Amino acid sequence: MGPTVCFSGGGPHNRLHMFARKPRDDHDVQERAALLLVTPGALVELAAPDALAVVRSMRPHRIPAGTVLMRAGEHDAPSHARDAQDGMSLILSGEVTVESDSAAEGFVVSVLGPGSLIGELGLIDQAARSATCTAATDLALAVLSREALNQLLAEQPGVAARLLSAIAMRVAGHLRETNRKLVALARVNKAMQQELDAAHSINRRLLQQQDHAAARESRL
Repeated sequence: MGPTVCFSGGGPHNRLHMFARKPRDDHDVQERAALLLVTPGALVELAAPDALAVVRSMRPHRIPAGTVLMRAGEHDAPSHARDAQDGMSLILSGEVTVESDSAAEGFVVSVLGPGSLIGELGLIDQAARSATCTAATDLALAVLSREALNQLLAEQPGVAARLLSAIAMRVAGHLRETNRKLVALARVNKAMQQELDAAHSINRRLLQQQDHAAARESRL
């Protein structure tokens, strides 16, 4: 195991530990986390300086493999993972499995890795979770809690506004993709229905022909 490096963003509670091959200073680790925050799996629309400011408001968490971070249909995370899921989590290392019951695709299982976000909707609306997320491996997370978001809104409203805008764009992208899948599914269903209707029509004609043939034979 390599040496431990960390960054602090305003206090000892904000200390983030990650394993690296060589020591790095706090700023380097912050920048690495900020780069992960602006990847396509997270908030690619967020500017790098804003991402760095958001990272400084995040708290680090280590989660062991097998931990259920959130369950679909529940408002809160399980008690053993609540600290790490009181808001939006950025995966710094490790993998998370996501299980959801999508109307467009049925039961879906996907795997998220470093640079992916989980819980961004819960950060905003605090509604029931839409998927079940489980730590497939040991995880290092950077978590932006609702309390930290409120503090960011008070202290750096511009950064917070751009963060929320980036989250909204991410959600809108997901909705567009879901809509595209629903349209495709509707087309497939329509084509299948047309094939079924054609098959039923053929079966009716065959039955009618059989009935006519049976009637002729009975008259002979």
